[in-house]
Amino acid sequence: MSSNNDSIKKTLTVALSLCIVCSVVVSGAAVSLRSQQQFNAEAERKRNIVQAAGVYDAAKPITEQFKQFETRVVDLSTGLYVDWSDEEIAAYDQRKAASEPATSRQLDKSEDIASIRRQANYASVYLYDGNQDGEADRVVLPIHGYGLWSTLYGFMALESDVNTVAGLTFYSHAETPGLGGEVDNPAWKAQWVGKNVYDDGEVALRLVKGGAAPGDRYGVDGLAGATLTGRGVSNLVNFWMGDSGFSGYLTNLKEGKI
Repeated sequence: MSSNNDSIKKTLTVALSLCIVCSVVVSGAAVSLRSQQQFNAEAERKRNIVQAAGVYDAAKPITEQFKQFETRVVDLSTGLYVDWSDEEIAAYDQRKAASEPATSRQLDKSEDIASIRRQANYASVYLYDGNQDGEADRVVLPIHGYGLWSTLYGFMALESDVNTVAGLTFYSHAETPGLGGEVDNPAWKAQWVGKNVYDDGEVALRLVKGGAAPGDRYGVDGLAGATLTGRGVSNLVNFWMGDSGFSGYLTNLKEGKI
């Protein structure tokens, strides 16, 4: 009898039954928690946008703070807003769009200084109206590009002159902790605030190896021991603030065309 209970068939049956039960439990948990995960991901995205704008308050709900932001979608080929409904704007996923040929374009090697390969045709931007007077005090732009080990995704905020940096944050990357991972260091990110992006119409904002000189309006200290990550950050800033990125949109915004 005991040998029968220890048979290979019964052992496999018990193992298979256990696997099925565990699979059902895990699948059920994943389905039941999906809405909460989506909510948390959306809240994290909004938190990073508010942080980039330099107006984050940890004591207030992020949903409340984000009410001061208006989300628009820009056609990167024209620098103009697209005529979409609020529902379409809210549903737009720029990262997903960049991976699909129908909603993105393949970049030439000479143009692709940020090493992103494909660029979405449209980009979401976020207008901060702190005074609630209908005038944007700051604009937050999504930026991304390759560092040493990974693609860095973040947001850069500009003041109403669309030239002065109001803040910068990277929310997703896999750079080396303590080296390239210092893009998350609040002290380093604070150096960007007040810097200028453009000098006579050209992108001049960059990281400076060895440290920016005092009074350098365009230079930010490079990341010690992370030359390639720093180069990637400079490249992605140059790309997204340049003609292939938001330059046309920012010009239209500055000239009051939109």
